[in-house]
Amino acid sequence: MLPTVIAIAAIAAFIVLWIISTQRRLVVFDENISNAMSQIGVQLSSRFDALTALLALTNGYAKHESETLIETIKARRSVITAKSTPDDVLRQEGIISEVLGRIAMVTEQYPALKASENYIKTMEAVQTFENMVRTSRLIYNDSVTKLNREIRMFPVSLIAGMLGFQQREYLVEEESKAEIPSMK
Repeated sequence: MLPTVIAIAAIAAFIVLWIISTQRRLVVFDENISNAMSQIGVQLSSRFDALTALLALTNGYAKHESETLIETIKARRSVITAKSTPDDVLRQEGIISEVLGRIAMVTEQYPALKASENYIKTMEAVQTFENMVRTSRLIYNDSVTKLNREIRMFPVSLIAGMLGFQQREYLVEEESKAEIPSMK
């Protein structure tokens, strides 16, 4: 009788430890996703700041267009946080694409603006932040893959739902993303 009780206690302890270990691993994956989304938010915020600086440069050439775009950014810009969704990110990237497209139209009309050293440097900053957003998106999607894979695998799938973990959505690339205006 005593060996049976010890065996049952050992099995119960093993199951409890496995559940705790699994929960901790899922929490790490979930936190990595939240951190990656926060990083995307930081990069998008920096990109919006660079766009605002770029619009300030176009102000001397196309004042009305510049002011309209700045108002568009102010009205439609939202902060991406750890709790944001991929759709929130896509909406913000859509605003950036729209503004970049309109800046491209302005710069085609004013070759002096396009040749300006300040414009070139600011466009380089916009491109740098775009590359950082791409990297952050890759990290986010990699983190989502790890969590989703873990949740779908047996026996973790048995307890993941009970612990409140669900599969997360990937960030997909927009098909019609506007090109960054060239500096040439």
